[in-house]
Amino acid sequence: MTDKIFSPPLRPSAVALRYDAHDPAPKVVAKGYGNIAETIIQTAEANGLHIHESRELVSLLMQVDLDAHIPPQLYQVVAELLAWVYSIENLDTQPLTSSEKNHKA
Repeated sequence: MTDKIFSPPLRPSAVALRYDAHDPAPKVVAKGYGNIAETIIQTAEANGLHIHESRELVSLLMQVDLDAHIPPQLYQVVAELLAWVYSIENLDTQPLTSSEKNHKA
């Protein structure tokens, strides 16, 4: 006899954060499951926003009310995520050096 464990397929989930330097902390501006999550992701992609996949972080952020600031317990992990996004954006906007231009050609 073979035992099988079936788990339901995971529904897609997504959370969008916004951080304004005047705010005390990042804010949850969109969140949802299924079709809503897919729409959030498609909208982010269409607007050139960076997407980071982390089931654990999304699970924690889904507990934050819409339009609410993230709790202090999430400051460190979200700060690390924002630092990563800012570093990528900085790389995208810096002019290429002459050696980088030659490498791309």
